[in-house]
Amino acid sequence: MKKLAIVTGASRGLGLATSEALAQRGYKVVMAMRNPEKAQKVINNLKMKDLDVVAMKLDVAQEKSINDFVEAFRREYGFVDVLVNNAGIFIDNEEGGDKSVFKTKASTIQKTLATNTIGPFLLTQKLFPLMKQEGYGRIVNVSSGMGQLGEMDGAYAAYRMSKTALNVVTRVFAAEAGGADVLVNSICPGWVKTDMGGQGANRTIDQGIKGILWAATLPKGGPNGGFFRDGEPIEW
Repeated sequence: MKKLAIVTGASRGLGLATSEALAQRGYKVVMAMRNPEKAQKVINNLKMKDLDVVAMKLDVAQEKSINDFVEAFRREYGFVDVLVNNAGIFIDNEEGGDKSVFKTKASTIQKTLATNTIGPFLLTQKLFPLMKQEGYGRIVNVSSGMGQLGEMDGAYAAYRMSKTALNVVTRVFAAEAGGADVLVNSICPGWVKTDMGGQGANRTIDQGIKGILWAATLPKGGPNGGFFRDGEPIEW
């Protein structure tokens, strides 16, 4: 039986590339996204390459959407091997918080945490038991070096807070494995040329997904509860 992966934020950028790469490795990939209808061309292109992918609607910022997604997913499949929590937003620069923490709005923090932290938390909370039941699972939280405590400054506070908190999500769920082969890790893809990262970024999408794929396909006995870039540990 094929291994089954869920990738959130899969309509573009790192999520799309990760979905394609996992499918090329023989996984069936559920590409979770807010607007599957708008991404139909993308899905069709992957299917034309004989890749086993399917789109499902999911807005990770909305708890009802998460509940609906999980219910539909469990009804259709009943198990999951890999969860890549990739969906994220970076809106500090749109809402005035890109220069100073003193300009960061509460609404920016709330919206950013909803997508970048609470959504992955809830999705992991609901799918982790399926992995533990099967005795196998790989959970990849796509984090950022901007969440490293040793690298903080006052700009982009909402995004930084959300990624630091996402690393806590990694740690608390990693502690719940209880001897099962369920590995939960945070991955920093680096500054990648995507719609979010911009064209000034210093890494390609292929470079960005390298660590994500590594964590998604770790062998038994691999690291659990760590923070990595390109398969190498980095400081929290």
